[in-house]
Amino acid sequence: MTPGVRPEAGTARATLVLAPNANPMTLDGTNTWLLAEPGARRAVVVDPGPLDEGHLRTVLRAAEERDLRIAQILLTHGHFDHSEGAPRLAELTGAPVRALDPRYRLGSEGLAGGDVVEVDGLRLDVVATPGHSGDSLCFVLPADRAVLTGDTILGRGTTVVAHPDGRLGDYLDTLHRLHGLTEREEVTAVLPGHGPVPADAAAIVAFYLAHREQRLAQVRAAVAAGDRTAAEVVDRVYADVDPAVRFAAEMSVRAQLDYLDAEA
Repeated sequence: MTPGVRPEAGTARATLVLAPNANPMTLDGTNTWLLAEPGARRAVVVDPGPLDEGHLRTVLRAAEERDLRIAQILLTHGHFDHSEGAPRLAELTGAPVRALDPRYRLGSEGLAGGDVVEVDGLRLDVVATPGHSGDSLCFVLPADRAVLTGDTILGRGTTVVAHPDGRLGDYLDTLHRLHGLTEREEVTAVLPGHGPVPADAAAIVAFYLAHREQRLAQVRAAVAAGDRTAAEVVDRVYADVDPAVRFAAEMSVRAQLDYLDAEA
């Protein structure tokens, strides 16, 4: 098996190709997903990842080993660690790039919540999931009862609400939407944009909701104690935060402060 390709981490229709861009924000690296119906000739790639020629060639080899041609490239959102390699992969394959934000599209078709993507029997239902970013989408793979979550839900730890584009109210609505999918057992597997595949989809969504409620309570308490700036709140609430990701904690706190201001 080609290094970087991890079929055991996915489903019958989803194969993980891990990008070599590990850092404190991307965890083990960006998870690029190669999707195809068993026996099909055409495939879909979700989140090509960074502009790394070796990684993109690995994605191509993973498809070629199964006699697949990449027919569409989809983006969960436009952050560069998910999207930067998309134009180059499009050049290598001739496939269009589809995204919610027109800035990241190549070709005539975009993506929006409620859309259905079908390629050689493979079906993906597009779900609008703003919050981490304004343009975040998730893709439900009904045949595997799986959802590809990008940065909306990670395989380890929690995600950042990337203020000001990301908004906490939107993110809470998104988590409740995903919770509904797991509650109805339409989704039993989460295929994240970073980190390992969680063992229990319902449990990870419930954890994310509980974590957000806990953080909001902590931020409310910090404001009541006199903290006014995001930096002051981070000093109190995220006292043990890794300095490498402190900026991300401050972004999330700004989103929480905006949410609390709107609540008042």
